[in-house]
Amino acid sequence: MRKIVLAALFILGGYGLFAQTKIVKKPAPKTSVSKERLVEIKTDLGTILVKLYDSTPLHRDNFIKLVKQGFYDSLLFHRVIQDFMIQGGDPESKNADSAAMLGNGEAPGDMIPAEFRNNLIHKKGALAMARTDNPEKASSNCQFYIVQGKPTDDNFLNQVECSVRQNGDTGFYYNDAERKIYKTIGGTPFLDQNYTVFGEVVKGLDVVDKIAAVPKDQNDRPLKNIRMKMRMLN
Repeated sequence: MRKIVLAALFILGGYGLFAQTKIVKKPAPKTSVSKERLVEIKTDLGTILVKLYDSTPLHRDNFIKLVKQGFYDSLLFHRVIQDFMIQGGDPESKNADSAAMLGNGEAPGDMIPAEFRNNLIHKKGALAMARTDNPEKASSNCQFYIVQGKPTDDNFLNQVECSVRQNGDTGFYYNDAERKIYKTIGGTPFLDQNYTVFGEVVKGLDVVDKIAAVPKDQNDRPLKNIRMKMRMLN
């Protein structure tokens, strides 16, 4: 079984972001939040509140189902990389030995088809699904990550745009508001259009920072377990 990870490096010039993909044209952002669902993620270092997007219904509904089932309760954030992201949701992490290699676990069922939306970017606090290196870029059905990232500049964003255009979408671009977010708040733009973003943190970014900064081993697993417990708030 292939380990469920996300690329940590953006290869300048070669634009190595796993496999290629067909990009959907950027739709106009939706302003309505009437159906957005809120999830509380309690951790050993504090509470994170996330909202789920309506525009990615397959990922939204799958996440809600698992939260309501209590699937995530007592699982670990098993992979954390400062200035990048925190990853969790591997069911094998619940009772894992401290030396266990984590990242291969899945929930019952199939992977989730990719739901790329050009207006949903990997800004700091973005909630997205991890995946294997599969050509369809389908998501894990349980392992997720929250972006920490770091600020970048226009030159790097231009290179990401170029990469996406080379992959088939000649009209892809970052608008002024998205560029401002990446240059001030930060994020991981090199993951855009490669992993499905389906929500964002609305409270608790400081907790994400705390988790990303903990001591870890050579596999990026925290030396002290960081467990989670989730519930729907609406």
